Amino acid sequence: MKIRNVIHRGLRRFIERDDGSGLPAAVAPKVRNIVSFLQDMEAESELQTVPGWRAHQLTGERKGTWSLFVTRNWRITFRIDRTALEIVDLDYEDYH
Repeated sequence: MKIRNVIHRGLRRFIERDDGSGLPAAVAPKVRNIVSFLQDMEAESELQTVPGWRAHQLTGERKGTWSLFVTRNWRITFRIDRTALEIVDLDYEDYH
C-alpha cells in the first residue's frame, strides 16, 4: 500500500530520506521492517501475520486506527483508506 501521509516528523524523515535522527536508534530496524511491510502489504488482513507486532484496531474516538507494537508504550499507528488502498496518518506515538 502507498503511504499517503506521515504525522511524526522523525518517522517522515526516516521514510523519505533514510534519516534516523528523529527516532531512537534502538527502534530503527524494527520501524524499517514495519514500514517496508506496510508498503508491500496488499490487504489489512496481512497485519495479523506478525504476532510480535500485536496488531489491533483501537476503539472509542480512535476507532478504525491500527496499532502495531514497537516498544513498551510506543506504537506505529495508522488508518487504512480502503477505497484508495492507502495508509493514512502514519504515526509513531506513545498513546498510553
